[in-house]
Amino acid sequence: MSGSKDQRVSRWQTLCLILVYVADCVCGDIRYSIPEELDRGAFVGNIAKDLGLNVKGLIARRFRIVADHGKQYLDVNVEKGTLFVSEKIDRERLCEQSLAKCVLKMEAVVENPLNLYRVEVEIVDVNDNSPAFQGSEFRLEISETASPGARFRLQKAHDPDSGTNRVRAYQLSDNEHFYLELQTDSEQSVIPELVLQQPLDREEQQIHQLTLTAVDGGIPERSGSTRIVISVFDVNDNAPVFDRSVYQVTTAENVPKGYLIVKVNARDVDEGPNGQVIYSFGDYTADRVRKLFNLDSQTGAITVTGAIDFEQAEDYDISVQAKDMGLFSEPVYSKVLVKITDVNDNTPEILLNSLSDPIQEDAPIGTVVALLKVTDRDSEERGNVYCHITPNIPFKLESSFNNYYTVVINGPLDREKVADYNVTIICRDGGFPPLSANQTIGVQVSDTNDNAPRFTQPVFTMYVMENNAVDTSIGSVSACDPDFSENGKLSYSILDSTTQGIPASSLVLLHPDSGIMSAQRSFDYERLKNFPVNIQVRDGGSPPLSSNATVNVIIRDQNDNIPVIVSPPSSQQFPAEESMPWASDPGYLVTKVTATDADSGGNAQLTYRLLHPTDTSLFTVAPQTGEIWSIRNFGNKDSLQQKLVVLVRDNGKPPLSSTVTINVAVLNGGTEHLSDTTVLGNSDLWTTNLRLYLIISFGTISLIFLVVIIILAIKVHRGRNGTGDYRSSFGTVFCCAQRNSPHGIQKASINLQMPPNYPEVYESEAFAQTLRHSVCPTSDLPMNDLMFLKLYGSAAPMINVKTGTCMTGDTGKASNSAATEFREVKQPNADWRHSQAHRVEVNSSQYLEEEVVQRDVRRDVQREAQREVQRDAQRDPQREVQCEVQHNVQRDVPRAAEKDPGVPRRVVPAKPTAVPEGIESSPVRVPGEQSWTPRLAVKFPPHHQATDYLHNVYIPGTTATLSGKSTSEREGKKSFITFGKKKKSGK
Repeated sequence: MSGSKDQRVSRWQTLCLILVYVADCVCGDIRYSIPEELDRGAFVGNIAKDLGLNVKGLIARRFRIVADHGKQYLDVNVEKGTLFVSEKIDRERLCEQSLAKCVLKMEAVVENPLNLYRVEVEIVDVNDNSPAFQGSEFRLEISETASPGARFRLQKAHDPDSGTNRVRAYQLSDNEHFYLELQTDSEQSVIPELVLQQPLDREEQQIHQLTLTAVDGGIPERSGSTRIVISVFDVNDNAPVFDRSVYQVTTAENVPKGYLIVKVNARDVDEGPNGQVIYSFGDYTADRVRKLFNLDSQTGAITVTGAIDFEQAEDYDISVQAKDMGLFSEPVYSKVLVKITDVNDNTPEILLNSLSDPIQEDAPIGTVVALLKVTDRDSEERGNVYCHITPNIPFKLESSFNNYYTVVINGPLDREKVADYNVTIICRDGGFPPLSANQTIGVQVSDTNDNAPRFTQPVFTMYVMENNAVDTSIGSVSACDPDFSENGKLSYSILDSTTQGIPASSLVLLHPDSGIMSAQRSFDYERLKNFPVNIQVRDGGSPPLSSNATVNVIIRDQNDNIPVIVSPPSSQQFPAEESMPWASDPGYLVTKVTATDADSGGNAQLTYRLLHPTDTSLFTVAPQTGEIWSIRNFGNKDSLQQKLVVLVRDNGKPPLSSTVTINVAVLNGGTEHLSDTTVLGNSDLWTTNLRLYLIISFGTISLIFLVVIIILAIKVHRGRNGTGDYRSSFGTVFCCAQRNSPHGIQKASINLQMPPNYPEVYESEAFAQTLRHSVCPTSDLPMNDLMFLKLYGSAAPMINVKTGTCMTGDTGKASNSAATEFREVKQPNADWRHSQAHRVEVNSSQYLEEEVVQRDVRRDVQREAQREVQRDAQRDPQREVQCEVQHNVQRDVPRAAEKDPGVPRRVVPAKPTAVPEGIESSPVRVPGEQSWTPRLAVKFPPHHQATDYLHNVYIPGTTATLSGKSTSEREGKKSFITFGKKKKSGK
């Protein structure tokens, strides 16, 4: 028996192989046919070849089979491209009682690019089941009055096979009363009916036993049999009759249990038990119908006992039998057809077939992320599914075919902003009310190196103290990279650059991982104060990205340098030598100590202090400037040799200091008349005496010059009042008088010469303290004592002071117009102006001394002018003086100009007040006027700093001029001259 079964299976396999090679192609897809009950691994077909796919690329393209049903009966060998049986297939279990073809539907999925192929595998039935009856014995009661031809339906056999393997025929054992006829029902099933051939006689035989055999159409054929027991009973001549032979009922699926489907009714005209009808399911009613429906035997009501599902069966065929309670009753049959209507009771089902995870963040738009299949078991519009995706994400849902959808990229991805997405697909059917389902897919975004690292700031500033130790940490830099893993791993480095010819990498070291910068050497602030370092940060991506920044390393000063004495020059063996006059006033500038400190900031702020002086009451030192001043006058008991020790200290922590020793020689009266040769021979002593001589000479000359000008101006004013008016609208008249001098005005006084490089500058506010006087010359003023000075054009006449005549530029003839009387005070010459830009900045007591001296001079000039006026009044009491001396000092030139716009701005000669030799007179002729003006404005080049004055100094009474000291000495000893200082001598 086992051998014959194997032969049959082998035959079916051969048949299936033939069917495989002639498989039809449906809509571009493929179809196979295989017999059921094949073993695992059985070959189905070369699906790769049939689909035209390259076997070598199946693994890379992730070729696979996706079944529509939950169980996977077939699978594919991606290495060979063959389709094989992965699970044994039982057609009867898979398709149950389906008379149609049993087809296993699935899809073949291949990616890169994505393609779907429909694969249908028809499961061919194998005759592996024999027909079987419900029981081994079937009982039948027949009245003895039954006439020949009466039919009795027998129980049909059940064969789960399909097609030709189903029950094909019935065979009845030989007998003389009955024969067998076959009928077909709506399902094309063969139903056996027993036909009475000869009348029965209960008295002859009460029981008839027959054998009914069912035979299928398989090869080889299979059969099954049952025993029929026929009992002959007495007459019941009326059978029940149904109202209708067929009942058609329509009901919705999912009706509750106990729901009444239909109520059948049969009537029997007999009385008593012979007329009482009972109902039951017919013998050939399927078991699944018996499970879903219940038939009340008394009322004939058919109710629901199970779950009716349209998706499982759209209609049911129920056979109902009715018979009376009489003896020898004959059953009658009716059919109930129940049609099930669909309701929207199934939600859409979402099946994820493929998911690409993770997705590169630089994936192009349109890249497939997931493949979905959506189904709904409802029918018509209720089974149509509409899907969409959650908004505001860079993905969209595209419909494919046969309820397939793909999730594709719809926008740029940025892992640094969103690293993963929860993509929710929502599907809704077309029923009413609609049902929906959703499924969430987690999509991770993998990182790409698309972000360059960035420093937290473009420029870093780090500080380090000089004299640092090697490997001292001076700071750290930091950068960030939003990329992940190796793409975000940062490495720091120093770019190639040099500072003072030194590579930056030899100055500092930058740790590649931590970004900590440390010093590679000990720095010296005095050599290198700061330097830039160009750094770079690079990530670990491929290719790597980088960015640059600059680190400014600032070296902080440390107080490691002591102050250095620049002037006066000295040493331990030879202290500095200075001298000063014994008769100097308090506040006399002895010398100035100049020191420098190579450090900076507070470490270079120097203060000066006097240590161990011979006499603490004689000298003091300015703490900030280092100038040494005298405090009091020298006494007879004071030593002529003073030793000063000056301490120069910086402001560092701890402070450093230096000292300089200065020997000051005090010059008494016996040393003031040293010859030039002696002075030049002893440089320090000569310099000290020179200062004293210059102060005395310049002060005396300035005082005499101003007094003479004022006296002559008064006389000119008197002469103008006595002889007539002499009017002029411009300039200032300067009068020079010969007061009882046997020689008159000297040539050196008349022909004043000024160097051409003396600038004409307006008076600054600090020097705006010149006097303005209105003088009244008397009528008895001798004409030969006057010279009129006035600024006019080139043709201006010039007055000869000795002769009193005026020489004009045109004729050269003398003119007596010099006797013209002045009626008003003239304004100063416009050439006498002092520029603000020429103001000399002084760093000692020079400026203060000059101011004091000028105030004394102006006070003396005012007193002299007053005395001159009084003397004139005493000589001529009858004469009425029409002018008065103005003693006010004009200190604000702009303010005066505002009060009297018509008056030209008052100008004063630039300092110095004493006119040295070499000043030349430059007559400026004005038509119609007899005047000349010495140009006394000193012209310096712009921004010119006056050098040592010694080369321009002329000492009265000697033919020698002073030669300046060496450049180094002049820089070390800054001499200061105060013009007009009164000299107190002990002579």
